[in-house]
Amino acid sequence: MAEAGVNPVLFEQGGVFIHTTQGDAEDVLLGGKVQLVRKYGSEYIEWNPLHVSDSEPRIEQPDKDWTVVNTVSYRKDNVGAAGESNGKPDAESVVVAHQPTRRSHYSMHCKLNDVKTIRKSKPTLGWSYLVFKLKDNVSMPPLHFHEGGSDKLMAEIKKYVTVATTPTDKRLMVVTPNNCDALTQSFSELQILKETSQTYAHKFFQDPYTATLGGFSKVTNFLKDNLLVNQPYSRPADEYAELMPDMAGLGLTMSLEAEHGYELIMQAKLGPRPEITRSDPVTQEEWKKHIDKEGRITDVPQLMKRIFKGGLSPSIRAEVYKFLLSYYPWDSTTKERTEIKKRKEEEYFVMKAQWRTVTAEQEKRFSKFAENKCIIDKDVVRTDRVHPYYQNDSSSHLEILNDILMTYCQFNFDLGYVQGMSDLLSPILLVMDDEVDAYWCFVGFMDHIGVCVNFDMEQDGMKKQLLDLNKLLQVIDPKLYSYLQAKDCSNLYFVFRWLLIWFKREFTMENILRIWEVMWTGEPCKNFHMLMCLAILDGEAEHMQKEDFGFSDILKHVNDLSCRIDGDVILARAEAIYLQLSEYKELPHVIKEIIGTAPASEENGATTGTESPVSESSIEVLAESEGEQAAEQEQT
Repeated sequence: MAEAGVNPVLFEQGGVFIHTTQGDAEDVLLGGKVQLVRKYGSEYIEWNPLHVSDSEPRIEQPDKDWTVVNTVSYRKDNVGAAGESNGKPDAESVVVAHQPTRRSHYSMHCKLNDVKTIRKSKPTLGWSYLVFKLKDNVSMPPLHFHEGGSDKLMAEIKKYVTVATTPTDKRLMVVTPNNCDALTQSFSELQILKETSQTYAHKFFQDPYTATLGGFSKVTNFLKDNLLVNQPYSRPADEYAELMPDMAGLGLTMSLEAEHGYELIMQAKLGPRPEITRSDPVTQEEWKKHIDKEGRITDVPQLMKRIFKGGLSPSIRAEVYKFLLSYYPWDSTTKERTEIKKRKEEEYFVMKAQWRTVTAEQEKRFSKFAENKCIIDKDVVRTDRVHPYYQNDSSSHLEILNDILMTYCQFNFDLGYVQGMSDLLSPILLVMDDEVDAYWCFVGFMDHIGVCVNFDMEQDGMKKQLLDLNKLLQVIDPKLYSYLQAKDCSNLYFVFRWLLIWFKREFTMENILRIWEVMWTGEPCKNFHMLMCLAILDGEAEHMQKEDFGFSDILKHVNDLSCRIDGDVILARAEAIYLQLSEYKELPHVIKEIIGTAPASEENGATTGTESPVSESSIEVLAESEGEQAAEQEQT
């Protein structure tokens, strides 16, 4: 037991049992108490039996992958007889393996920062239990709270580490050390959600993984506290939640140069940034000139360049979007498109009928369906409600928005619905004004444009984009990069929302339609949306540095940019950045790969260490979901 004044006890709970079995013997309960103790400058979870006697059963554990380590922890059962692990003595204690001392027979503890996940029991059990799993994937025996207190322990634990519930398993919590005080402070200060319903705000931040991105699914646990947002301009009070990442889930390593011993920040300056002039939108007359007598679209590369330079006139968006979003092939004839539309309509209504005919009894036994339906119901009534197209509560457009999202869940069972998708669908439905056409264009946006990777459960797509953006910033603006490093912002988490939903909440509706149609062309390079991020940052860099913004200030400032940015200015600046990069002959290979200017032979072949300063090892993958395993066995 920790001594008061030396090792202060932060929390203590008695009536905590370890359940053990001895071969075919009956279940044995070992009563004890659990403590949260501070010692050695860190917090530890400890469990000690209340009584130690010679009559106590001894746990034989040939099939377990842990052993007792001198009252302090459980380790993998790969130690030698001399008390060494992998040939090295334990720095903290001597391993006793299966012959622990009398004092240490059942006692255990672990450093709180070494905990990887915590699994809690089902609420239907007579008592609660917690299972602590360490970062080396060693699971400690379940601690059963026969006298209660597990919730109080978790509340105390959350004071010292970040605990985030996973989307697919509400009983599994991922633990991350609080090693970024600036981030925690910034989230507390950053106003993210202005909700009239405190209940919704509470639910949102209690489990933002589900409430924010329907589980970003599917992106991770997002913000933790009940933050309120002051949405600028036209954002309504109850429109929708902010999309921001959980740092633990992303887990990026951004110290690229030090890690790889390579100076990515170029000492030589890029050439001057050219002045870019945007063109007028493609008109209906110009569009018709690209349609031959059978209805095929001609000179597609030249047309794509025109759309990139000027966008589209509103009068032809509904027609052209079907090609840009792969609803129709560019080389299809008018007759072929009639057949495609007929087939797509039939396919859509078959999928729609599938979910509409799910009965209430079926829904009770179909948790994924019920979860998707619940989140969509909440999101639809908050999406773009200030726009006239969606303003009326009785509007059929809201119902169509709901039906399309539900049907997409039926189309993409694995992904389902993730909050943020309604942001991507809303402008498309507004333009198409047709349920079937809007649905298939949305599918094209998600699948063919590839935005669905943003909502992947493991977040690999978002991690890679943030890392690539970090590399680009080092080249484009080393001064800004150094400044952000000094402010603990070089991870660029504050642009997460920009990437996630393609700037949907940063621009007005008319601006975002122009930006999207331009980016859908794939011109002038791969990952042009990342250059858009750099263009926005470029416009704010001087102000942020002049005001000496700190971590929280930068996040607030970025949030306040919503709907205050000129889309054409950012498009022109992003194009200028591309030309500035593409014309620099000594551009690092890794940057060429990001923007797609590396020769095909180089892209397909392996690069040497000097050519590529960044490796994929700099991405730390989010702790993978746990199985029921030991906890479920203990339950039964």
